[in-house]
Amino acid sequence: MRVVVLRELADGEKRVAAVPATVEKMVKAGIELCLESEAGLAAGFADGEYREAGAAVAPGAQAALERADVVLKVQKPLKMANGHELDRFPEGAALIAYSLRARDDPDLAERLRSRRITALSLDLVPRIARAQNMDVLSSMANIAGYKSVLLAGNALPKFFPMLMTAAGTVLPAKVFVLGAGVAGLQAIATARRLGAVVTGFDIRPAVKEQVESLGARFVAVGLEEHAEDAKGYAKEVSADVAAKERELIARELKSTDVCITTALVPGKRAPVLISDEMVRGMRMGSVIVDLAAEQGGNCELTEPGKDVVKHGVRILGPVNLVSAMAFQASQLYARNVLNFLLNLYDKQAGKLSLESGDEVVKACLVARAGELLQAV
Repeated sequence: MRVVVLRELADGEKRVAAVPATVEKMVKAGIELCLESEAGLAAGFADGEYREAGAAVAPGAQAALERADVVLKVQKPLKMANGHELDRFPEGAALIAYSLRARDDPDLAERLRSRRITALSLDLVPRIARAQNMDVLSSMANIAGYKSVLLAGNALPKFFPMLMTAAGTVLPAKVFVLGAGVAGLQAIATARRLGAVVTGFDIRPAVKEQVESLGARFVAVGLEEHAEDAKGYAKEVSADVAAKERELIARELKSTDVCITTALVPGKRAPVLISDEMVRGMRMGSVIVDLAAEQGGNCELTEPGKDVVKHGVRILGPVNLVSAMAFQASQLYARNVLNFLLNLYDKQAGKLSLESGDEVVKACLVARAGELLQAV
């Protein structure tokens, strides 16, 4: 089986789908691997390192894709000046990437059909014990949560920790984290390590113990309804509960120096948790880092990809934040991809096995020989 790793074309994307360490393991498993030249350069991996790991390096994408059985990417294939990235794929090849929401992209869907591509989307890996080492969402969320605190610390015109000086005591910054999933918990842990006083909020009461174990105070609306789905993700709540949430959040924001928002509902626009009015009530010079910016934002005033000041509050809406830490983001992503690929690889047959009814395959398979299989 010939696996190809391509250089990413999306603006600002520095990650790569395989690193030398994972290439070495693929080669040992009997997989032939070819890399487009400089595919890993932006992440800090030179072509020579891939050659030493056992990969062939092709001078360009077209040469790399010859005889490709499986193509590994981070971002979905994109339109180019002279066509579409998928036009270069061999007919019938398989594509594994982070997010392949073909039904939201008619052009991508049509290209998948015309090239008869089998597509597997890694953001759909189920939350089951066996698939933990394939969980790309958690890997990337960890990085985003950590980096969000560094962005906030850089933007806040105050110290995070308490300092006792000859001129007097400097009080610690107050950090409020909305959402206690993987990104939120990492943000809480990082802010605490920097010496801030941290409060965590989530609609799922089950995460209270996790938040408090990191040394933060937990606040929540008293919920009678179940606020998480079968997979453990937060789900949309009723209008009454949402109103109580807004009241609690507005109250906490009045004494907050930094607010980091991480709340997402899978497959839908991010819930708006911070209104214009709430921002008006915050302290001058305080900071909001909206990690949900790519899905519309948790703050009403967030502008994706921009750093803006509204009512004296600095609001950051980073997109693809994990790419700013491309070296380690690539390492983690590549390990998830390796585990996913080896889970599907039938060594005896020398190809991917998609016939087994495997729970992971069923969840991630969005197109089979060009036929769209699920509404993602």
